[in-house]
Amino acid sequence: MTSPPRTTRPAKRTEQTGLAARIRLGAFRPESKDYFLLLGTVLFLVVLGLVMVLSSSQVESALANDGDFTSRAAQQATYALIGVPVMLLAGRMPEGFWMRIAWLVLGAACVLQLLVVATPLGVEVGGNTNWLRLGPVQFQPSELIKVALVLWLGLIVTKKQDHLGDFGKGIMPILLVGGGAIGLVLLGGDLGTVMVMAVMLLGTLFLIGVPLRLLAVPVLFGAAAFALVAVSSESRMRRITAFLEEDCARYNLGDCWQIQHGTFAMANGGIFGVGLGNSAAKWSWLPAADNDFIFAIIGEELGLIGAVVVIGLFVVLAIALARVMRSAATPFGRTVAAAVLVWVVGQACVNIGVVLGVFPVLGVPLPLVSAGGTALLTTLFAIGVVLSVARDPGVPARASARSATRRTSKATRTSKATRTR
Repeated sequence: MTSPPRTTRPAKRTEQTGLAARIRLGAFRPESKDYFLLLGTVLFLVVLGLVMVLSSSQVESALANDGDFTSRAAQQATYALIGVPVMLLAGRMPEGFWMRIAWLVLGAACVLQLLVVATPLGVEVGGNTNWLRLGPVQFQPSELIKVALVLWLGLIVTKKQDHLGDFGKGIMPILLVGGGAIGLVLLGGDLGTVMVMAVMLLGTLFLIGVPLRLLAVPVLFGAAAFALVAVSSESRMRRITAFLEEDCARYNLGDCWQIQHGTFAMANGGIFGVGLGNSAAKWSWLPAADNDFIFAIIGEELGLIGAVVVIGLFVVLAIALARVMRSAATPFGRTVAAAVLVWVVGQACVNIGVVLGVFPVLGVPLPLVSAGGTALLTTLFAIGVVLSVARDPGVPARASARSATRRTSKATRTSKATRTR
């Protein structure tokens, strides 16, 4: 008497056991080299920023808080202690999660920015209405819009991947929605942030392969709008003309004050610097010493060597982001890496250029280094999204391949079972 044929259930259980084992092992899979290069550079910049914020804000903190010279640095350290875990947590989230919430995040950020420009909740700082006060909390929704644009660009480029060579079907919808979000920030008068966001939008499209001929008209239109907004404000025109006039080459007590004292601080540092904590410019000579002009304090206290190290760190950061962008397996991954690259490195170039006298004063902080809680949190969060891409760039592609293999295998088994019957 022959034994009955065996069923395929044990094989199925074996397959499921093997899949579970692969999932468990995948949780402990070593991260990619690009992941650690990006993470290490970011953490180094954050730590350097905390040290320099402590040094550059001592005098202002003591004057504003009855002798407590660490208050601003402690506040910045609190934001860093929140932002770094948020970055690491964001680095563990799957790509699909970011795509699902992209529209929601963009909508929420635009609503908050609308509260800034259309309600009494908006707070004016330095001539720009760019802050929102909700009870005891005060923050910048424009920084949230930057993060939202990163996620939204990743989603919309993924959906319109086949139409990026068509201006009407591919580029125009991106420019309309992205330009609308940027326009809300422009209503608050923060021209520096608007410029960074516009460059981020157009630069991302260029880096992911959109032909330059399709971006020429938006670039010209943006430059014209920038010029019109600049001449419409008396304070902005004063800063621009102060940057261009020859008086800023001599000692001047007017609009050249910040430009000149930033230059004095850099010159005072020489090659080796005056030593950490020994800046003279921070004694109420240089406005925004811990924020927009913190690079001048770095140059004064750490000298040319310290300034070159900071510039080198941003070069390494650009290389890390470019490597993630190049190795990303999906349009979403390439787009978010490109967007964060243009945003963070581009903003760093603008900030350093302002301090060095290459650009007029635009009120743009140095990413990851300058004091500012909202800017630090949103930048770390955006980098966390890139870390989720850098963890293992081939995961989405391998997952799709495994899914296709399983479907093919299932179809083959079904076909064999049908022929057997």
